Amino acid sequence: MTAYPDRPDGRPDGRPDGRLDPAPLDDTGQPDGPNGMTRRQLLRHAGWFGGAVVLTVASGEVISHIADRSGAPGTTAAGAMAAGAGTTASGALRFVQVSDSHIGFQGPANMDVAGSFSEAIRQVNSLGFRPDFVMHSGDLTHLSTPSQFDQVRQMMTGMRTDRVFTVPGEHDSIGDAGRAYRHTFGKGTLGEGWYSFDTHGVHFIALVNTLSLEKLGHLGEEQIEFVRRDLRGLSSDTPIVVFSHIPLFAMYPRWGWSTDDALRVIALLRRFSSVTCLNGHVHQLFTKTDGNITFHSATTTAYPLPKPGRAPAPTPQVVPARQLKDALGIRTVGYRQGDRELAIKDERLT
Repeated sequence: MTAYPDRPDGRPDGRPDGRLDPAPLDDTGQPDGPNGMTRRQLLRHAGWFGGAVVLTVASGEVISHIADRSGAPGTTAAGAMAAGAGTTASGALRFVQVSDSHIGFQGPANMDVAGSFSEAIRQVNSLGFRPDFVMHSGDLTHLSTPSQFDQVRQMMTGMRTDRVFTVPGEHDSIGDAGRAYRHTFGKGTLGEGWYSFDTHGVHFIALVNTLSLEKLGHLGEEQIEFVRRDLRGLSSDTPIVVFSHIPLFAMYPRWGWSTDDALRVIALLRRFSSVTCLNGHVHQLFTKTDGNITFHSATTTAYPLPKPGRAPAPTPQVVPARQLKDALGIRTVGYRQGDRELAIKDERLT
């Protein structure tokens, strides 16, 4: 079992249990290019599926490049991960992000979301290595019913990993301000479900920005104060990874794809040399780099949504059945302590 050490300064870190027990427990603005990306972003992510994006921190700057799929020398952790190697370099961290499973959804965009999520779990279990943990970045369920929470919890117990973490999506908080979600997944969390933990020299923060919604995501005073206290005392060279459901950057505010008070958290993260923010919600891959912070939106295991502004509203998109898997996927992330690299690889469902 992977050890998750307490913070070196001995302060309580508020991390959750992480187990799935059998019992319930800018900036602002819009995308720049016609595809919702700047040319620079497009070049950076030309190998979204099947390639590994290596984020190297040097002299306080995040530098990315597409790693060789074969894991050629020089790609370090990324190369090992891209090759799907079963061996792990000493001290390496590898985890998986899945998102937006929407268990309970019924519609022509995907007539079997449980089947798609099962395929994602099988893919996680056949990566060739055992992830240190799996993060589900929200919208586990579609309607927040007890049976849907029970179903997704039972399904995730089949993941071959020591720990499963979650953050809630807005679909996990329907009608009860997230109480059913926290009853099932919130053991050991603080406030309305936020927490942090440390492992392999990386500090992780899991935020809740799907409650108190008007149009955009919202964090609130109590949670922002938690982040401020949580980061206090950390060295500026500590790699930081932040999870949330709704993007912390202004991906497309017109559709609610942003968080109205995220800039206050962003300001707290500016002093760190390497910050990576991973979110769900938008059901598509998207990346933005802003100084020391890189934002990565994940795809879904359920159904695609339109690209920003390409439809009247962000409603489920019906695609030919043979193309559906191309829009769904999982994400693996690697980091090796000492090299100060994060490697992100997005894979289609197979």
